Amino acid sequence: MGKKFFSWLFLLGFFAMTLTLSLGMLLFGPSTAGANEILAQPPKVLDRDGAFNQEVLSDGAAYLADHFYLRKELISLNDLLSARFFGVSGAEDVIVGRAGWLYYAPTLEGYTGTASLGPELENAAENLALMAQYCAENGRQFLFCAAPNKNSLYPAWMPNYGAVAQERDIDRLFALLTEKQVPYLDLYALFDGEEVLYYAHDSHWNPKGAALAADAINAAFGLESDYYAGPFDTGAHRGDLYEMLYPSQAFVDPETGPVYAGALTFTYDPAFGSKPDSITIVTQGPGTGSLLAYRDSFGNDLHPYLANSFASARFSRAASYDLTLPGEKVLIELVERNLHYLVSYVPIMPAPVRDVTLPAASGQAETPSYNANGAPEGLTLVRGVLPEGAAPGAAYLICGGKAYQVFRLENGGYGAYVPAEEPATAVACVLGGQTQVFSISE
Repeated sequence: MGKKFFSWLFLLGFFAMTLTLSLGMLLFGPSTAGANEILAQPPKVLDRDGAFNQEVLSDGAAYLADHFYLRKELISLNDLLSARFFGVSGAEDVIVGRAGWLYYAPTLEGYTGTASLGPELENAAENLALMAQYCAENGRQFLFCAAPNKNSLYPAWMPNYGAVAQERDIDRLFALLTEKQVPYLDLYALFDGEEVLYYAHDSHWNPKGAALAADAINAAFGLESDYYAGPFDTGAHRGDLYEMLYPSQAFVDPETGPVYAGALTFTYDPAFGSKPDSITIVTQGPGTGSLLAYRDSFGNDLHPYLANSFASARFSRAASYDLTLPGEKVLIELVERNLHYLVSYVPIMPAPVRDVTLPAASGQAETPSYNANGAPEGLTLVRGVLPEGAAPGAAYLICGGKAYQVFRLENGGYGAYVPAEEPATAVACVLGGQTQVFSISE
């Protein structure tokens, strides 16, 4: 057979595959998203203003690329071959480790120490101290709990990336919290045992790991529980990292994990969500007291144990912690890789008034923004940016002749909830007894 025959055979095969992917999309519908994907939307001929969308062709190409027939199956096959034969991941957010272990790629910089919050850690610790103080002043018990990154606990199956961080941001944060007397729970020491309590194919702890964390949280709040003792059955589990790598449901995750088989008698309030990843979950349980818990995806397996330990509990995935909501115990659970959230969002609580001696202004600060939407009654959210060169210590917003301590945020930002009728006239920064004042023009 000549070259011409093979050329025609290649062309026929190419057009057959293209036709299959296109017709399959028409006959069986477009492919859906896998894992946490956000796919392109169908192209629109007209834009929001009713004018012709000049990007309609590129939008259409993006839509077809994200939705062609058998897309997830072909991606899964490509990733399988890449992992099996080359030991590399075909998914941007997944690291293929040893012995079939998978890791979440955004944790790599923290693992190797190539990225750090640096000076922002001081702000994160001070922000937690402000929240803890507000709770204490209102007769409530506060606790910060950081869920460890998987590769922080189980580095043995990570690929060799050279030097590993000797001290992580979470270590430095714990030292600052100890100095500021902020109640926190060190789960790293708690999980430092021989038993593996995270999934190999998931970025999270398994239900037995969540049970160990729940027992420690309850103990910190003065409650007794022993969920970790079980009983536990064994069940199938499809890991989030496995699904990112192999989005096709035809690729069955072979991993199994513990499933709590004990009695949990709490109930969900039907007015709120009951799925593990619901934004707000409200429960009634057989325990005592009330809990206000802010959590992330690690709370999916954690919250049932805590719900069963309290008479009432509210679990929220909101990024801005509303501490004005009721709850005798207040828990902030945040995974290690998301510590920057502590300097990204403004907690909802009245800013505390401080006794600060203010010298004359030495500079000018930009006018902040004001937003009363969603703020507690009588308060407004003020957000601004401190002038370049402002001291890194505690910062205050001067309103109506009073100094309100603000939450210091990333990139020189600040925010606080202050009385709505008192516009800000200055901001002040205090470090080592020295005070800088920057006036704000109306």
